[in-house]
Amino acid sequence: MRSVGNEPLSRHALAFVLAGGRGSRLQELTDRRAKPAVYFGGKSRIIDFALSNAVNSGIRRIAVATQYKAHSLIRHLQGGWNFFRPERNESFDILPASQRVSETMWYVGTADAVYQNIDIIEAHGTKYILVLAGDHVYKMDYEIMLKQHVESGADVTVGCLEMPRAESSGFGIMHIDETGLIQSFLEKPADPPPMPGKPDKSLASMGIYVFNSEFLFDELRRDAADPNSAHDFGKDIIPYIVKHGRAIAHQFNDSCVRSGDDPRAYWRDAGTVDAYWGANIDLTDVVPELDLYDRSWPIWTYAEITPPAKFVHDEEGRRGQAVTSLVSGACIISGASLRRSLLFTGVHVNSYANVENAVIMPYVNVGRGARLRNVVIDRGVRIPEGLVVGEDPAFDGKRFRTTENGITLITQAMIDRLET
Repeated sequence: MRSVGNEPLSRHALAFVLAGGRGSRLQELTDRRAKPAVYFGGKSRIIDFALSNAVNSGIRRIAVATQYKAHSLIRHLQGGWNFFRPERNESFDILPASQRVSETMWYVGTADAVYQNIDIIEAHGTKYILVLAGDHVYKMDYEIMLKQHVESGADVTVGCLEMPRAESSGFGIMHIDETGLIQSFLEKPADPPPMPGKPDKSLASMGIYVFNSEFLFDELRRDAADPNSAHDFGKDIIPYIVKHGRAIAHQFNDSCVRSGDDPRAYWRDAGTVDAYWGANIDLTDVVPELDLYDRSWPIWTYAEITPPAKFVHDEEGRRGQAVTSLVSGACIISGASLRRSLLFTGVHVNSYANVENAVIMPYVNVGRGARLRNVVIDRGVRIPEGLVVGEDPAFDGKRFRTTENGITLITQAMIDRLET
C-alpha cells in the first residue's frame, strides 16, 4: 500500500484478531461458544471491543482467526461487521481453522494461526500487522502504538500494563529498562517477578503486538520450521525477538481511551465467572470506569432490531421497576423489581420476582415470585416460578455452579436437572 503525505499509520495496517480460544475458566458459559463470543455490556460481545478499537483507530483491514465452537462468533461477525467495502480499500476476513498447511493440523498456537494465513495477509499489501487478542475489554487508540513502533525502530512493540502481581500468572510478564526496551519476557510464570520498586505489581503483556509485515512473515516462517516450538507468540516469537532483536514495550496508559477527565485506565480480562460478573455489574455504577455512552469512541456490534424495554404494573408489591440497572431492548419487567442488575436483549421478568446483582443474558424468562441474587444466567434459560438463588450458598452449590466469591452461574441444563 502506497504511503501518501501525512496519512495515519493505521491506513497502512492490518489488524489480525486471535479469537479461537475457549476460555475454559468461564465454565459453562463457553460450552457452546468461544470466549470472544460471550455476551458483554447489555448488547455486545467481548470481541467487539478489540474490533471497535481497530475501526475507531482508523484501521480498515481486519482479519479474525476462529477455531473453538466458532458458529455463534462467525454469525455475530457476519451480522454486525459486514459494513467494510473493498472499493474503499477495506476488508474483513473471517479465517476459521481449515487445515491450510496440513490435513492433520488445525491452529496449534497463536503464531501458527497467523502463519497458516500468510498468503491471505500478504495479498493485502499492508506495511504493518497489529496482532490482537479478541477476549479482553478495553478502549485503546492503536494509532498511538503504531507511531511509537515506527519512531522507536522496534522489531516488535508489545502492549503492556501494570497489574497486581497476585493476578499476573496467566499473562506474559516482562522486564524493561528506562527506554522501554524489553530485557526479559516470561510467558505465564507460576511466580510472576515484580516490577522494580513495585513489589506488588508486575508488568504484563496485553496480547497486543505490532510488527512490520515483512519482519513478521520472516519470523513466522522461521518459527514454523522449528520442531521444538509451540508456535505461540507469548511462548516463542516474543521471547526470541527479545533475545535476538529489538522488542519495545508500549504502556497502555499512553493510548488508553478515557472518559472525559477520568484518569482511570480501564482494561479487563473477564476470564472467570467472578471477573465476568464484576465487569458487567460495574457498568451499573453512576460513573462507571468503562463508558459505553461515549459517542466519540463507540463500541460497534450487531444491532438487533427490538422494541423498547417495557415496565408494567404499578401496585404495591407488584411494581415493574429497576434501580441502578441497565435494561436492554425488548425486555419486559412485569410487576417485578430489579436492583443493580444488567439485562441483555429480550429478558422477561415476571410478577413478584426480585432480582439483585444479576447479569442476565438474552431471552431469559424469570418466573413469577423468583428471588435471584448474585447470579449470571446463560442465554435462553427459563427460571421456574418461585426459584430462590443467592440466599443459601451451600444449597446453591449443590444445584448450580457457585464460585468462591458467591456468584452463581445458571444454565438451562442445570435447571433441567432440577426438574427431573
